[in-house]
Amino acid sequence: MRKVELRMKEQKKYEVIKELVEHGGNKERAALKLGITIRQVNRLIIIYKERGKEGFVHGNRSRKPATTLNKSLSEDIILLYKTKYQDFNFSHFKEYLEEEENIKVSYKFIYDTLTKEGILSPKARKRTIKEYIKKQLLKEKKINLAMSEKQINEIVNHEINLEYSHPRGEKPKYFGEIIEQDGSIHLWFGDKKTCLHLAIDKATSIIVGAWFDNQETLNGYYHVLYQILNNYGIPYKFLTDNRTVFNYMLLNPDKRTSEKDVLTQYGYACKQLGIDLNTTSVSQAKGLIERTNGTFQGRLVNELKLNGITTIEEANKYLTEVFVPKFNSKFAMDYHKFKSVFEIAPSEEVINYTLAILTPRKIDNGNSIKYKNKYYQPYLNNEIKCFLPKTECLVINAYNGELLVAIDEQVLELKELSRNERFSKEFDEEVVEKQEKKKYIPPMTHPWKIEYFKNQIEKAHTQHVYA
Repeated sequence: MRKVELRMKEQKKYEVIKELVEHGGNKERAALKLGITIRQVNRLIIIYKERGKEGFVHGNRSRKPATTLNKSLSEDIILLYKTKYQDFNFSHFKEYLEEEENIKVSYKFIYDTLTKEGILSPKARKRTIKEYIKKQLLKEKKINLAMSEKQINEIVNHEINLEYSHPRGEKPKYFGEIIEQDGSIHLWFGDKKTCLHLAIDKATSIIVGAWFDNQETLNGYYHVLYQILNNYGIPYKFLTDNRTVFNYMLLNPDKRTSEKDVLTQYGYACKQLGIDLNTTSVSQAKGLIERTNGTFQGRLVNELKLNGITTIEEANKYLTEVFVPKFNSKFAMDYHKFKSVFEIAPSEEVINYTLAILTPRKIDNGNSIKYKNKYYQPYLNNEIKCFLPKTECLVINAYNGELLVAIDEQVLELKELSRNERFSKEFDEEVVEKQEKKKYIPPMTHPWKIEYFKNQIEKAHTQHVYA
């Protein structure tokens, strides 16, 4: 007979129930002693009678918990992170494990697995980094607990760079009250740096506009503004960097006046739409967009790389159609719960001409205008219009790519001139393409065709070949 060993609590239950069954007693008293109900006491009596002492051994003894994960899974997670999802922060890594690899584990398991391997999240907090370094230094015996706290901190702080803290700013109350904008030049995809133009609502943390361009340009911010107008409406205020795209002032402070300082094209567009444009050179004043740029650099770069995106067109498509909606659903607040101060946007036609790039030009001697290394002529109702040479004009490059020109208070259409090919009569030989001669096919009435046809008929009859 196998010897049954009970643990302390199991042994107590066994002794009380045994005493109750063999010598009789009060079930209520037994229930009170064991801290269970009378119904449970009755159940234990049945177990004692059917299985004896063995019935009091807990059913989960020597069993692995259902939540226990095997070693191979930990190895798979480490391998995936080192090879495929390198530089992902742990929360982002957990999302992709569930979505792409069909591996559902807790954040704690991922954290414990990777930190044991000596892998820290790229977005780990300073405290986490500090504690991890402290543990490593203890293992390496570079520090010991006999040291003072001051000495330990000096050694640990030597390994990490401390950032200066700054007070948190207050968030606005309304959706559309303040929109922070910024451009982030980074190695987003491929082997060439590009600029991500980003706009975020300060009240709800919703990304309201995003666009890639080769540099931080007016065109990039126009695309962001178009997304805002098209999706939400006209915001109350923009908060941006103090860049020439947004703000133009004379270099000499003594000569700066409201009359001499002129609006930039972006500033003019904002004025036309009734948007208050504020600029600042203090990065802490627009900390939300600065922090969001860091989050995008930690997440978007890895996703673009994972999806094999190398061109700016592919990047913009993925950014607007996939990444931004997913980002807003995860990190932003529900803007429907906030009172909106967005105004209704104008028509598509008005937006198209408001977000135009205006360039001054002069008409040359050939009644043409040079723009972006191409020549154009002004037309009105499909008829060419002639102007005196050196007449000043303003080329209007609309948001949809349409080209117009403003001359003498009238707006005309621009049509591109076809370029003449360069040719020298003295040195270049005129190449004459040889035309192939058409083959002459004689009619059936031709004498030799008739004779040939007769011969074929006679031959066919002779050999009894009938078509």
